[in-house]
Amino acid sequence: MPSPRRGSSYITQERTDIMSTVIRTQISLTEAQMERLKREARRRHTSIAAIIRDAVDATVTDEDTDRLARQRRAFGLAGAFSSGRSDASDRHDEILGEETRW
Repeated sequence: MPSPRRGSSYITQERTDIMSTVIRTQISLTEAQMERLKREARRRHTSIAAIIRDAVDATVTDEDTDRLARQRRAFGLAGAFSSGRSDASDRHDEILGEETRW
């Protein structure tokens, strides 16, 4: 593994594997926001960029991940309830089409 560049001591073993997949961007912050970020980075022993990436992940929904989570919750319900009928899996279309509730 290549060693971090001089001045990049915030790059840790855990971060180097994701560093190749990030896109460099430029943002504008107020002085107060930058000072808060610097203090938080020192407190967490991490980079300002890592804090910003964490904030994006926490506030901006990833639609694909969200959809997968909803599907997993829905599939987790399969078999969790009882219809009171022993033939529901064989006759589900017919039963669900009935006007009376089971």
